[in-house]
Amino acid sequence: MSVVVFGSVNLDLTVYVDMLPRPGQTIHSGRESIGLGGKGANQAVAVQRLSRDPVRFVSATGEDAFGAMLRAELAAKSVPLHHLQRFSDVTTGIALIHVDASSQNTITVMGGANLAWPAEGPDPAVFEGAKVALFQLETPLEATRAAMISAKAKGARVVLDPAPVPVSVPDGLWRAADIVTPNETEAEALLGFSPGGGSDAISAARALCRLGPEVCVIKMGARGLAYAATDGTEGLMGPYRVDPVDTVAAGDSFNGALAVALSEEMPLEDALRFASAAGALATTRPGASASAPSRAEVEGLIAQGHESAG
Repeated sequence: MSVVVFGSVNLDLTVYVDMLPRPGQTIHSGRESIGLGGKGANQAVAVQRLSRDPVRFVSATGEDAFGAMLRAELAAKSVPLHHLQRFSDVTTGIALIHVDASSQNTITVMGGANLAWPAEGPDPAVFEGAKVALFQLETPLEATRAAMISAKAKGARVVLDPAPVPVSVPDGLWRAADIVTPNETEAEALLGFSPGGGSDAISAARALCRLGPEVCVIKMGARGLAYAATDGTEGLMGPYRVDPVDTVAAGDSFNGALAVALSEEMPLEDALRFASAAGALATTRPGASASAPSRAEVEGLIAQGHESAG
C-alpha cells in the first residue's frame, strides 16, 4: 500500500455563471452539477487513478442521504471504503461552488462530519505500511496534527496541502510535515507577503521551509511553480499548456499526483513534473473529483513537454 489520504469528503453543488456574484446580487445559472468533492476525496480519487496500488482513504460522513450518495460515488470511482467512518450525530459535509466564465471559482464549505474527528485523530494503524501520507486542513487541526505525527512515526513521508489556511496553527503542525504545497494565495497568508514570481517565489518557498518542512512547493497556476528544499535544491518549473474550463480541484489532482510520484520514489523534480501535468489536465474538464486525470493522460502530457518558467 503506497498512499494514505486523511481528509474531507463533501457533497459538491456547483453552479456555472457568467460572473461571480457580488454582495447583495442575485444571478442566474444555466448549468449545475452535484457530485463528490472535498479536498480529501478529490485527492484520494486522483491517487486511485494514478497509482499502481489502491489508495487508503480515511474520512467521515454523516448517517444521512448525502453520506450514502458519497459512499456510492467513492465506490463507483474504485476508492476503497474500509476506512470511511460514519458519525451519527452530524451531517455530511457540503460545498457550494460558483464557477465563472473565466474558470475562476468561489467555494463555501459546511464541514459537518469532516470536523467531528477527535483531537487524537484516526487510529494510527491506518498509516501502517504507507510510503506517503497526504493531508489537508478541512479536518480539525489538532486531529490533523496528531494524524501527521502518527503517519511519520509509521515511516510515511508526510505531504501537507495547507488549505484552507487557518487563522492560528497548532504548535508542531509544520514540523510534522515533510513537504508543504500551498498555492500563491495560501503562501501569502502564511508569510504575510505575496510570493511574486521568479527568484522572489523561490525565496518565498525558502521562507516557508524555515517553518519546519523539508520541501516547500508554491503552486502558481498558469505561471507554473516554485520550489525549495532544506538541502539547497530549488528552482522554477513552467506550466503545461492546456485549455482550461474549470480550475476546481486542480490543486487536489496536483497533490494526489505528487503523493503517487513520491511513493514511487521519483526524484523531486520528476515528481513535480508529474504533479504539474496532473493539475493542468484537471483544469480541462469540469467538476472536482471527476476532473482527476488518468496515468496515461498525465504521461502523455509530460511527453509533450512544458513551457519554460518565467
